[in-house]
Amino acid sequence: MLRVISYLAPSIPAEFFRIVAAHIAAECGESIALQFEERISGPLGDDRDPFAEADVDLGFICAPSYRWMRAKDPESVELLPAPVPLDARANGRAVYFADVVVRADSPFVTFDDLRGARWTYNDRNSRSGWFSMVERVREPETFFGSLAQSGSHLRSLDLVLNGDVDAAAIDSNALFVQRRERPEIASMLRVIETWGPYPIQPVIIRGGVAREVKERIAHALLSMTPETLEPFGFRGFARVADAAY
Repeated sequence: MLRVISYLAPSIPAEFFRIVAAHIAAECGESIALQFEERISGPLGDDRDPFAEADVDLGFICAPSYRWMRAKDPESVELLPAPVPLDARANGRAVYFADVVVRADSPFVTFDDLRGARWTYNDRNSRSGWFSMVERVREPETFFGSLAQSGSHLRSLDLVLNGDVDAAAIDSNALFVQRRERPEIASMLRVIETWGPYPIQPVIIRGGVAREVKERIAHALLSMTPETLEPFGFRGFARVADAAY
């Protein structure tokens, strides 16, 4: 049995991971056990690492967690092909962006206008929601009037739309899907700054998994069709290099 975990739902729809897992199972002749961890975008620091403990085999995580795992043990996990967004800015590459959004009727025009404003983020392990902002601001606790953890990009988006906070950096893939599913938000939001591109959230596999299994899974991912993936904002999977992360 192949044990799979995703740290990226619900910002990326859970159904995407179910479909990918089912495709791997069918192509590789493997049974799949899929679980979701929605509290963080991936383990860091004192978080439990299920890969190091050999409790999971394959995962969808945020890039900081992959770097953290590799720093602890370079052989603990390996990269598999990663999804390529439909977003035209990606230009067919396995990259994404952090889009800083505010309400369309807000007074904020530039990022500097957000000094003293209310900022929300999905979690502090997230590349797009947290680390991208810290790179821009350096000392967010003094720059913003308040900081609030929302739990997901979708929740951050709703907090901005409802006027409960002033701004957030949203995963561009999550925003792409939300704009398609909720076309009314197009007139309710403005993007005042975009950060990136960043390498897409990696798909990783535990180092101890047999090489032939890794190769079959990689082939299965690369064989996924645009028709299957486009509803979730992706066009396919592509091989990625460790140097990108």
